[in-house]
Amino acid sequence: MSSGLLALLAFSPILLAAILLIGLRWPAKRAMPLVYLLTAGIALTVWDMSFNRVLASTLQGLIITGGVLWIIFGAILLLNTLKHSGGITAIRAGFTTISPDRRIQALIIAWLFGCFIEGASGFGTPAAIAAPLLVAIGFPALAAVMLGMMVQSTPVSFGAVGTPIIVGVNSGLDSAGIGSQLAAHGSSWEAYLQLITSEVAIIHATVGTLMPLLMVLMLTRFFGREKSWKAGFEVLPFAIFAGLAFTLPYAATGVLLGPEFPSLLGGLIGLAIVTTAARFGFLVPKKTWDFAPASEWPSEWLGSVEMKLDSLTAHPMSTLRAWLPYVMVGALLVISRVFPDIGAALKSVVLVFPDILGEAGIKADFMPLYLPGGILVAVVIATFFLHGMKAREMVAAVKESSSVLLGAGFVLLFTVPMVRILINSGVNAAELASMPISMARYVADSVGSVYPLLAPSVGALGAFIAGSNTVSNMMLSQFQFGVAHNLGISTALIVAVQAIGAAAGNMVAIHNVVAASATVGLLGREGSTLRKTVWPTLYYVLFTGVIALLAIHVFGISDPLQGV
Repeated sequence: MSSGLLALLAFSPILLAAILLIGLRWPAKRAMPLVYLLTAGIALTVWDMSFNRVLASTLQGLIITGGVLWIIFGAILLLNTLKHSGGITAIRAGFTTISPDRRIQALIIAWLFGCFIEGASGFGTPAAIAAPLLVAIGFPALAAVMLGMMVQSTPVSFGAVGTPIIVGVNSGLDSAGIGSQLAAHGSSWEAYLQLITSEVAIIHATVGTLMPLLMVLMLTRFFGREKSWKAGFEVLPFAIFAGLAFTLPYAATGVLLGPEFPSLLGGLIGLAIVTTAARFGFLVPKKTWDFAPASEWPSEWLGSVEMKLDSLTAHPMSTLRAWLPYVMVGALLVISRVFPDIGAALKSVVLVFPDILGEAGIKADFMPLYLPGGILVAVVIATFFLHGMKAREMVAAVKESSSVLLGAGFVLLFTVPMVRILINSGVNAAELASMPISMARYVADSVGSVYPLLAPSVGALGAFIAGSNTVSNMMLSQFQFGVAHNLGISTALIVAVQAIGAAAGNMVAIHNVVAASATVGLLGREGSTLRKTVWPTLYYVLFTGVIALLAIHVFGISDPLQGV
């Protein structure tokens, strides 16, 4: 069988996902079971994998899915707990008094608060929280959704306390095989994953610093009275300041602490710096900018849901008390990752699944206390007492979070096992390279040295299809690694730009646009949002691709696998 046909067959599960999800607009819960069955069928027939190995890979995927769902549940549960305790209402109220300038409000709420929420919760929550908040303080619904979608870029690779890297890249790559190669060269899998994390943080910080400016420019151009770029450029110094206030601590924490922290701590630090600066008028334009009166807005801008800042609860709360649970999450994560003894104690509670069904190298584990889900649930329990909640409020939060979990969980039950079959397909009776490697070899031979320019767009396409940075990384990391390895260029850097491109793809992921639109009553008008968010997405993937191309071919960036 020719290499081209093998590559096409290996790519066919991803192609089928694209056709069903985009072309036929099937929901993921209908599409992904079929994609899984196609993957298993190709593995058994064309790649001649044993049924036992396919089954072991499926079980490995289900165990990994358990870890992902544990993190999702903890993140969404904390958010819903704060909603029912009155914490979110107190946080919202604190924003409305900072500045009357809509451009400044957009940067603080959509950019900085959105980045923080992405770091803490992920999974599309920034738009779902920021969009209703912006509408509640007087933004057009369409503008609110556009801004909410644009923030799903720079912070997303480290969203939900690092899930796209910890789970997406970690389980999307053949960590056992790569780890043994690294060990032979005096390195380790942990060091390699941290190198990827550092490169993701540095490139994201470089590209993402301009995102606040782009947000303001698009706000004034599409939703201002004069429809001009000029009003956006008036706030350029403050926008760059807001960008750096997030990206500098973001890059530093990514390099020094790991993937759990950049968006979480970058957002928290940036919020503190920028809100203080805005209160004192630092770099704030003297002329306040506002929308035209609401009576003059086109009907396309308006949603059908009326937003109010009323609390779901009767008890008021200070802003400090409202923020304390998120501060606790950041502190506990730092303590558990920085102090080895504490980390070791949390890791000691672990379920280990070595050589599943006797298949060498197919293993998994689940650490309920060390994973961010354990820390998030611990903070939820503390919040129950800290915010003086009633049992019925906690029950409502758990019920809402569980329903989200069921929706995400069903899709992941098929997506993650599908990815593990792809990765583990290298052991087969036909003596073929694994499916991602077969795809990678063909692409490397066809595209050549210009590939780094295209790699971020591949990641973005994965996120556009799947609606998730994490899932894009799971599906495509091994493919990206393989292309880089075959081209003899930095595998770590190409996997890093995969993660960055997948983050940018969230701005046009239909799933996310629908979720954000639903919160403000704009369902059915997703096309209006997509026609706007496609431009910052193109900026992000092209700028990232140029950086990758220069890093490899001009600056000669290498990684521990060079020469393996």
